[in-house]
Amino acid sequence: MSSGLAYPMIQTVDPAVYFTAPPPPLDAGALPHTGMLHLHDAAGQASAHLADAAGQAVHHAADAALQVLGSLSGVLLAGRAALLGTRLLAAAAVRAADEQRCLELRQRLAATAAEQWEAAAFAAVRVNARRSALLARAARAGARGGPPGPPPVPDVPPPLAPAGKCLGDLRQETVRADEALRRAEERHAAWEQRRTAALLRLDEDQDDDWQRALRESRDRALLRFAAGRTADAEARQVPRQPSGPATPVALDPDEIRRIGAEILGSLDPYAAAETAELAAQAVRHAVRRAAGDPRRTRIHLTEARKFVRDANQRAQRDREAQERAAQHLDFLVYETPEGAEDLPAAPDAVALLRRTLDEGTALTTAERELVEGRVEERVHALEAVYVQQQCVRAFADLAGRFGGRAGAGRPAGQDIRLDWTPTGWDPGHWLRATLVDGRFRVATLYRGGPGERTPEQRALDDTRCAETRALLAEFEAVTGAQGLGLQFTLERTEGAVPGVLGDNALVIDELADAAARTAGRRQDAPPREGPRHRTADGDGRR
Repeated sequence: MSSGLAYPMIQTVDPAVYFTAPPPPLDAGALPHTGMLHLHDAAGQASAHLADAAGQAVHHAADAALQVLGSLSGVLLAGRAALLGTRLLAAAAVRAADEQRCLELRQRLAATAAEQWEAAAFAAVRVNARRSALLARAARAGARGGPPGPPPVPDVPPPLAPAGKCLGDLRQETVRADEALRRAEERHAAWEQRRTAALLRLDEDQDDDWQRALRESRDRALLRFAAGRTADAEARQVPRQPSGPATPVALDPDEIRRIGAEILGSLDPYAAAETAELAAQAVRHAVRRAAGDPRRTRIHLTEARKFVRDANQRAQRDREAQERAAQHLDFLVYETPEGAEDLPAAPDAVALLRRTLDEGTALTTAERELVEGRVEERVHALEAVYVQQQCVRAFADLAGRFGGRAGAGRPAGQDIRLDWTPTGWDPGHWLRATLVDGRFRVATLYRGGPGERTPEQRALDDTRCAETRALLAEFEAVTGAQGLGLQFTLERTEGAVPGVLGDNALVIDELADAAARTAGRRQDAPPREGPRHRTADGDGRR
């Protein structure tokens, strides 16, 4: 085999991957370093740190708690979370809590380390999004004002930063932050209820029974709201929409008032004030007509239930939209560590998301598509960096196990290029790998330009190509342990490809094309005749 092609796919995100600065241009003078790939100091330290985690054992559940989340893995998980809905994040949070309970009980874990880290990171993203959305809502409420006075300043913990944390520590921080956030949400929801309560009055000036029934109903609604904010409740995806008791056949005015209080009290604490007023007006009509017009009373109560149901559904959608906007904003404003590559900027999407949180306005369909497109663009850029890092790690692992000289560089138009001369391949052959636009190619190269090879040289080419197939199988195993799906297909099966070690001008495709053109010219050219000359007797014979 002279070259093979693979399309790396991220199956699971290895938690122990860090950002490193881009490798310098490949320099032949840097190649004498052995074992790990010769990059720069920061990348060398990261590679040394990550080499301990390259084996399969790191993916067993027993080792999950010993890992520390890398900066690149952390932001990539956050980006993947940004592509999910809030309920899917809640399901991940439930899974993280279940796994934590399993650890506490010393039970055998079925999840792999990568899956556990994904669940924990998604849970942290969910907490951060809820936190940002609550702060934004409280700020908007404070700007509007209201009869109860300014809302309480939410007492929320700082945002969670998963990168650099151990799995167990992150889980404990997430549990504490989630509980503190839930208490802050309850306090703010109670304030929102008090503000809405001014609308939920009957025409009478004083009505203690009505106010008592309404207060009891609101308390029950607040408990339902708090219970529904847990990850378990969100993950069920079927939010409870209380509709109140059915209207009795016998329409006693006191009973109608009680039913009306139950209907209005079931309003979501974040329900829009205008919809709450419509529901309250329908209940007032029902109470006034309770004695004289039973049919109209039932109609008004049905209308009130519908208003409340619609208001609750809208409040839930608005909450999810606000939290999703906060989630997207946190991801799009993330800046890579100093020295690492910058991610695609998205000022247009960031401006829309800030407006959404500051003003509480929903994104239009076009705006939502723009934001989601920017998020996907950034996730794809992160995935490309992640794949590059994992391929470098895999080559570093092979170089460390099999020995030889290895170097990395980035010529123009390439994500990464790796040259590795395994032990015993000197002086004539080496392996070159290039990653370009998601295509990972590995080829067996020999020193020199295109031209005829002697039988001995061709035999050695075949030996090196056979060894390459075995090394590629090892490479597939290493990347598979890293959660990277990669399977090579043979592109060329005859001989090695000519090249220049350390050369930055040509990639594998260009080298192979040059060799093929040379071979084609040799095959297409007519047989060359020997030199013409005269014999000694001058008769013109050849």
